Amino acid sequence: MNGEGPSLRERRRAETQRMVQSHALRLFARHGYDATTVNDVAEASGVSAMTVYRHFPTKEDLVLHGRYDGVVAARVAQRPADEPLVRRIGRALVETARTAAGDGSGEGVSPEGRLLLARLRLMIDTPALRARHLDSQFATQKAITGALLGEAPDPEAEFRANAVAGAALAAMHAALVRWAREDGRPDLPGLVAAALGAAFGGDFE
Repeated sequence: MNGEGPSLRERRRAETQRMVQSHALRLFARHGYDATTVNDVAEASGVSAMTVYRHFPTKEDLVLHGRYDGVVAARVAQRPADEPLVRRIGRALVETARTAAGDGSGEGVSPEGRLLLARLRLMIDTPALRARHLDSQFATQKAITGALLGEAPDPEAEFRANAVAGAALAAMHAALVRWAREDGRPDLPGLVAAALGAAFGGDFE
């Protein structure tokens, strides 16, 4: 594409994914995750079940799709290389939270932030999704370590990076749970910074 942005086909694919996921989250919230089938989602979306599966290989993906691994990894890589590891990771997470939540709190939460809220509520309240969320958190941890150390890291450096990244993501998870429980009213970046400060000390704003 030579830096010209996503193609028309890619934009249409992304639009279909957002539309199907939006209908799925609405049905899950109304009828429950377990009681809603992929066929129900397809019917509400006006597409075939095959189309749903083409975009979301499993039912869980209807909730979990839209992770921020690449965004977090890119922001970690962009931070100053001489910055302490915990600050480098922590501030990248705060910046990502700012993007994910949108333009404010409460009524000011963006459509993207509202979508994240819906996904978080389901992940918190549905056992099957909680298990898959742990898998996705491990993938994010791996992406952070890769951004810091490259493809063939020194074992000791990898150990330290994994320890810090895992602890930072656990702190962020605590912030996300509170944000979801309070319907997006608190400032999400502020909550993430506060959780990181509680875990590690210092200022992450």
